[in-house]
Amino acid sequence: MGDATLYNDSFTITDINSEKYDRVSRLKGNTDNGDTEFTLDINTDLYTCLVGDHVQLLIASTLSLDGSKDDSKGWRGVGKGEQTLADDWDYVCHGKIYRFEEGDDETIKVFVSFGGLLLYLQGPYRKLTPLRIDYIYLLIRK
Repeated sequence: MGDATLYNDSFTITDINSEKYDRVSRLKGNTDNGDTEFTLDINTDLYTCLVGDHVQLLIASTLSLDGSKDDSKGWRGVGKGEQTLADDWDYVCHGKIYRFEEGDDETIKVFVSFGGLLLYLQGPYRKLTPLRIDYIYLLIRK
C-alpha cells in the first residue's frame, strides 16, 4: 500500500488538432512554469477542451484510494459502489508506457499508448522518472 500518484501537474492547452479523425483530437499543452509539455490524443465524444483551458493531469499506478496494486482484479474489476481515484476525475484511461528517450540536458521523453490514443510527455528527468513502470492510469479534469 502507498501513494498511487506518479505524476501530477496543471497544464494550459496551447493547441488542438481535430483534422485527422472524427472523434479524436490531439491536444498540446505546457505547464504553467513551462518545464513540461505534453501531446495527448483524446476522445472528444467523452471529453472536450478548448485552447486556453487549464487541465490537471494525474498519472497513477492504480485507481485504489489506498494505493494498493490492482494486479489481481485488473482495471475492469472495480465493483459498483466501490470508491476509486477515478470518481473525482472527468477523463480516465488505462495505458502502457512503451518508450523512454533521453532528451537534451536534464530532460526525458515518455511515450504512452492508451489503446491507440497516444500521450507524449517531455520534462525534467526528476519529475518524470517515477513513470518507469509498465502500466499506468491517466486522469484528467478541468
